[in-house]
Amino acid sequence: MDFRKQKSIYQQIADRLMDQLVAGMPAADERMPSVRDVAVAYGVNPNTVMRSFDYLQQEGIIYNRRGVGYFASADAKDKILAIQRREFLEEDLPLIRQRMKQLGIGIDELTLDDVI
Repeated sequence: MDFRKQKSIYQQIADRLMDQLVAGMPAADERMPSVRDVAVAYGVNPNTVMRSFDYLQQEGIIYNRRGVGYFASADAKDKILAIQRREFLEEDLPLIRQRMKQLGIGIDELTLDDVI
């Protein structure tokens, strides 16, 4: 975790948790690690982790069972991929296009071998 990035810490934690969910850990309808456990793992205040969980809940990626904890929603992976696609198209791709223009790289010069 790089706490010096432009993204807020809670968003960086949410991104990490989303990456884990896309990888299937935890699986749909399985319990998420507790707020306290995540806070200890990343060395941050539990309130920061709670903001991450609130964000994920608002996006429908996780849900809360009162008194039990947070669980991965059944369609968490699909929702995460939609968010990540949108972020790539709106944030990353314009920067890539700008950099390509600065370097004089045309789209015809790109191949899958260049990217992978």
